[in-house]
Amino acid sequence: MQDNKIEITELREKLDFHSYQYYVLDNPQISDAEYDRLFRRLSELEEQHPELITADSPTQRVGGAPLEGFNTVRHTVPMLSLDNAFNDEEMVAFDERLKRLLETEEEFEYIVEPKMDGIAVELVYVNGQLVQGSTRGDGLQGEEITANLKTIASIPLKLRDNELAIPSRLEVRGEVFYPTAAFRQLNKDREAAGEPTFVNPRNSAAGTLRQLDPRITAKRLLDIFIHGIGVIEGVELKTQSDAYFAFQQWGLKVNPFTKVCAGMQNAIAVYYNLLEKRESLPYEIDGTVFKLNSIEHQRAAGIRSRSPRWAIAYKFPAQQETTIVEEIIAQVGRTGAVTPVALLKPVFVGGVEVRRATLHNQDEIDRKDVRIGDTVVVQRAGDVIPEIVKVVESKRQKSAKKYTLPRNCPACSNPLFRPEGEAVLRCDNPDCPAQLRESIIHFASKGAMDIDGLGEKLVAVLLEKKLISSIADLYFLQKENVAELDRMGDKSAENLMSAIEKSRTAPLERFLFALGIRHVGEHVARVVTQHFKSLEKIQNAAVEELITIHEVGPQVAASLTHFFSQEKNKSLVQKLLEGGLAPVYSESRIESGPQFDGMTFVFTGALEKFTRKDAEKFVTDRGGRASSSVSKKTSYLVAGPGAGSKLQKAKELGVAVLTEDAFLAMLT
Repeated sequence: MQDNKIEITELREKLDFHSYQYYVLDNPQISDAEYDRLFRRLSELEEQHPELITADSPTQRVGGAPLEGFNTVRHTVPMLSLDNAFNDEEMVAFDERLKRLLETEEEFEYIVEPKMDGIAVELVYVNGQLVQGSTRGDGLQGEEITANLKTIASIPLKLRDNELAIPSRLEVRGEVFYPTAAFRQLNKDREAAGEPTFVNPRNSAAGTLRQLDPRITAKRLLDIFIHGIGVIEGVELKTQSDAYFAFQQWGLKVNPFTKVCAGMQNAIAVYYNLLEKRESLPYEIDGTVFKLNSIEHQRAAGIRSRSPRWAIAYKFPAQQETTIVEEIIAQVGRTGAVTPVALLKPVFVGGVEVRRATLHNQDEIDRKDVRIGDTVVVQRAGDVIPEIVKVVESKRQKSAKKYTLPRNCPACSNPLFRPEGEAVLRCDNPDCPAQLRESIIHFASKGAMDIDGLGEKLVAVLLEKKLISSIADLYFLQKENVAELDRMGDKSAENLMSAIEKSRTAPLERFLFALGIRHVGEHVARVVTQHFKSLEKIQNAAVEELITIHEVGPQVAASLTHFFSQEKNKSLVQKLLEGGLAPVYSESRIESGPQFDGMTFVFTGALEKFTRKDAEKFVTDRGGRASSSVSKKTSYLVAGPGAGSKLQKAKELGVAVLTEDAFLAMLT
């Protein structure tokens, strides 16, 4: 009992400290996942020893105290937090508890919605007019921030009057968040101004809402989704979905991915669907929220001291974690860029084990003050290379060592240089073995020549055994030589030779991308190829002609002409052609049906009817252009659910906006 009491006391102290750092100072010291683990451990101990629960335990309150500088607002109905679940079994157990509590064996109807990674607020409307807005604070009282909330365009100052009666008093809860694009632009602007950048969109939203000058808030493009009721007078609602319908009728914004599901298994399927969509959404979510749809069932289930029994958050795998920097090394890329990479104590982030994280350049190391031995917060988003977000300075050891990139290339000892206007050190030795290895790996990658089976390890072995010394040598390999390599054999060698043979007829646009020319990604390679339609014309193109191509600027044009003017690159291309490579432009245009000549389409939001790649092909196959940004030249913006800043810009510029169904109708 004494040991448990000591551990409970220590956990409370830790959670109080981190809650203050996070909610009050906007300066988190640990990852969300680590905080969740501490909180769950304390909850387990208190459940085992209820006699040790005290009124000041973090489990008995919702959040941190309001900051000084704002008036304090007491919530009519407490703003509760949610219990968390982390796997399907816990969700099924939640469902079974509710069935026992409500004494039924019938399947419940659940409403499932994305769990926004933002700041909880309350809006109060009296006779349809917005009279007050506040933060959640400690759940019982929060900060009065009405002036700041009024600057958010998606919050109506007056409820829309239509067939549905407006409540005499309406208190709704929502989540204020920073759209991803707006957040990135904010950090870019702050960095350019020499100001510290924000760690993540949620912290930025919190800081923005706490600005004492609403004019500063107005400059930052915050958004909101409404997800709950505190008080409603004059209107009767039977279900949560009825409430969401009413919100929309009154002009309040509801997340478009909200679904009503019959039974827990269907609800869990929505969780996995949203998990797949997570990276394509224009804002950050960290899970889903499950609620009993019936308000009668909600009332019957009731609440605990800090959370409702009828709702739960099913969290996604953490995308931020805390770990230790064990070493920092310099890595040479295919273009000669020398990048510092942190070797980490292995940690699972977003369900994937992370051992390495990029540090970008020396300026980034110095700005974040990352040292060998530091405890750091690392994050991973989709297929993006993991990166270090910040150092947890409170955990820094005296033995932590500063790191400086070497003056010479770690692969070939050639002196490194830093081009004017760039932050990256480079090796300009054309014979650098590291650049050659990375170039071959890129050449064989899926988006380039797609040589299946030619991965990093095999490339390293082929170079070590001197079976290849350039990209072109791949097309002169002999099966018998490959079969003799360790762990290969006849079958593996035959598969590799077949993949190489297949790549000989890869489309011209993929060949251009595979060459690894600086600033020429897949999209630019496709645009250039569609303009010239032959390798010879691309090789002989002048800067003046290149910059006339839409989406090809001076930097790309200069990079292309420089690459094809170099003798070593001319020789490489010639040897590839001698090896049987025949990259040909294939005109895939569909001549029948509607044509999009002269039209530019932009796609945004989480597309549900087709992938973004398919959508762009639909356009280019009909002679149109698919762009990634909205401008006055954009003909149509096709917006899926969750469309953000691009949709807003399209409306500002008067660009026609299509639904996915409307776009599909244009194809027939």
